[in-house]
Amino acid sequence: MNAPTTPPQDHAATVAPKLSVAPMMDWTDRHCRAFHRVLAPGALLYTEMVHANAVLQGDRERLLGHDAPEHPVALQLGGSAPERLAAAARIGQDYGYDEVNLNVGCPSDRVQAGRFGACLMKEPALVAECIAAMRAAVSIPVTVKCRLGVDELEDYAHFAGFIDTVAATGCDTFIVHARKAWLDGLSPKENREIPPLRYEWAYRLKRERPQLTISLNGGIADLEAIATHLTQVDAVMLGRAAYHDPYLLHRADAQLAGTQVRPREELLRALRPYVEAALARGVALKHITRHVLGLYAGQPGGRQFRQILSEGAHRPGADWSLVERALAATGAPLTAAA
Repeated sequence: MNAPTTPPQDHAATVAPKLSVAPMMDWTDRHCRAFHRVLAPGALLYTEMVHANAVLQGDRERLLGHDAPEHPVALQLGGSAPERLAAAARIGQDYGYDEVNLNVGCPSDRVQAGRFGACLMKEPALVAECIAAMRAAVSIPVTVKCRLGVDELEDYAHFAGFIDTVAATGCDTFIVHARKAWLDGLSPKENREIPPLRYEWAYRLKRERPQLTISLNGGIADLEAIATHLTQVDAVMLGRAAYHDPYLLHRADAQLAGTQVRPREELLRALRPYVEAALARGVALKHITRHVLGLYAGQPGGRQFRQILSEGAHRPGADWSLVERALAATGAPLTAAA
């Protein structure tokens, strides 16, 4: 068994943030999270979804390894076998994660074939059994990310009943993607766009069950929407909007913290120590810079910024000087260290 990357945290001291970044497959890896932490010091970050079987049988350092500055950071698990999820949650806690989250929202065919993700919305008793087993195995919070429903199960009573069944285990935090999922006929991308958003269901859930912590996810893409939702629920989770427009994540975090918004180049240069340490470990620059391409979206020089990084980061020997060249294309002032 690989040794944990970071020591266990003081979980009791963790305050639930009002802002988080969604777990996104192929995107929210440790390099992405390092960048997002620079952008949003107060946000809760999530790993990509990791199946419980992979945690138990795979390369744990590759799957679970993370760096101390990422905290608070949550591990999202997939699966439907209570004993395996419990064992994986225990390993996640040993690796220092601040929270373990069960995915009950992913609608992909591969996920359905494995009987996990959104299809579990049809089996609230099984989800409750999984959560109970996970809670018994760890002392850190165990949470659920779910949809409003699936397929023909599209009414508030069923959604609220699902929440009540799972909450009866003692789970008190739910991240609600405010759409249902079509498990047959829509791709994962279409499931993020076609089913209508019903924020009112999450609002109503919070009004009727004030003891629960409700975080809202789905279609949230600007500061005004974040502020509006936070008058109705406890927290918001940004998804692809935070990835495609990382500066939105920074501005949202600054708005909630009451701090000054920092210039884009200052934020990116704050990532330099992480980048250089990763390069020294043999990580290719492209694995890090792919996550920063949207930082200058819609800004002067943004296209050149993306082009320089996209074309140069994969080349042997690519280092921080390439990032400075990309920044120069935006008109960012040079630094003495550059």
